[in-house]
Amino acid sequence: MASRADNIASNLNLGNFAKATELRQRIWFTIGALIVFRFLSFVPLPGVNPLILSELYDQTRGGILDIFNTFSGGSLERMSLIALGVMPYITASIVVQMASALHPTLSALKKEGATGRQKLNQYTRYGTVFLCAIQGYFLAVGLESFGAQSGLQAVVDPGYTFRIVSVINLVGGTMFLLWLGEQITSRGIGNGISLIIMAGIVAQFPTFAGNLFEGGRTGSIQPVVIIGFVAMVVILILLISFMERAQRRLLIQYPKRATERGMMQADRSHLPLKINTAGVIPPIFASSLLLLPLTISQFAGSSMDTDSAAGDFIVTLNQYLAHGQPIYMALYAIGIIFFCFFYTAVVFNPEETADNLKKNGGFIPGIRPGKRTADYLEYVLTRITVIGAIYLTLVCVIPEYMIAQTGIPLFLGGTSLLIVVNVTVDTISQVQSHLLAHQYADLIKKAKLKGRMR
Repeated sequence: MASRADNIASNLNLGNFAKATELRQRIWFTIGALIVFRFLSFVPLPGVNPLILSELYDQTRGGILDIFNTFSGGSLERMSLIALGVMPYITASIVVQMASALHPTLSALKKEGATGRQKLNQYTRYGTVFLCAIQGYFLAVGLESFGAQSGLQAVVDPGYTFRIVSVINLVGGTMFLLWLGEQITSRGIGNGISLIIMAGIVAQFPTFAGNLFEGGRTGSIQPVVIIGFVAMVVILILLISFMERAQRRLLIQYPKRATERGMMQADRSHLPLKINTAGVIPPIFASSLLLLPLTISQFAGSSMDTDSAAGDFIVTLNQYLAHGQPIYMALYAIGIIFFCFFYTAVVFNPEETADNLKKNGGFIPGIRPGKRTADYLEYVLTRITVIGAIYLTLVCVIPEYMIAQTGIPLFLGGTSLLIVVNVTVDTISQVQSHLLAHQYADLIKKAKLKGRMR
């Protein structure tokens, strides 16, 4: 059976793709939805002057806004209808996920199956609307005072009318992106939300590549630096592709059961534990916390009294937390390692997994079911999390070091590469699954035709 599947998988070529009509329709639907997303990123909010806003945004680069701007495909820089992107949904989903692991009531909902997941999804949407409204209001207020000290006004007519209209548009834009992502997931190919984030990151690659090679042509960037950047990106992509699919597979043994012929046979399966269980959450959280003081001081601008204790503290803190500084790199690495262990402990519960195995009659050979199994799972998970934390730290710190040494921004470094590679690998896997299912469907049809001819 395994050899048959391998032979079918090896025959997944362009000819099979041309025959898979449903798959082609799904791919075209996904492309069309992403085009709609990119179109909306250029539609500005009512009452905002895009030219002045672009000039003011250039003065605040390097803060936490760069993270949200990258994930929204430049929508925040242009202050479009989808300026908040899907980040409020990501934040709400992380909060609900953590709460479901810590709160008994939500934990019980999580165990109810499809009904419980549906309720948790509703709570996530409510949280998304709440976060969008809060963020949208403060974003509108910040826009009204943005650039006041320099004599530039990004908002044409400030006031409560502008704030209310902005909140309504921003909430509607984010919720539309959620609906669009759900449509991609159900009617397209791949995970819709992840593809929207990836599309926002990839959309900025042509600009970066053009600036990089233009710098090489004019001589402002040395050819060695360009070659080093390309080599680094290729190596990191290969490393991410390998590590994101790496897993520790624990053998699970089930009691012997009677077969149709009366023979006793023991069933075996594997419990896969990913090396990087936390995914891209640790670098996002770590970078957000480190860049928060820089963003606050940038928005405060010259209105902050630098002679005061608070102003002097913020200025000094920004000097130490600047990109490429040793303290920033050390805190960034420590934050990634901390959130790796923290988020892994949230998303994977060894005691719950051990109880599920015990209820189903499964056990790890040589390990007693129950508490001993939970302790062993925690022991193995801790060891592989150490490897995953080191891997994430290297992937995220190396680009930061290169950026600091050369002064060339590479989006968000390892975080962007992690997202792009993960989503690409997942999408390719789903395409292969559809092609494989199509191959099996053709084999079944041929087998039925031969049976009728006989």
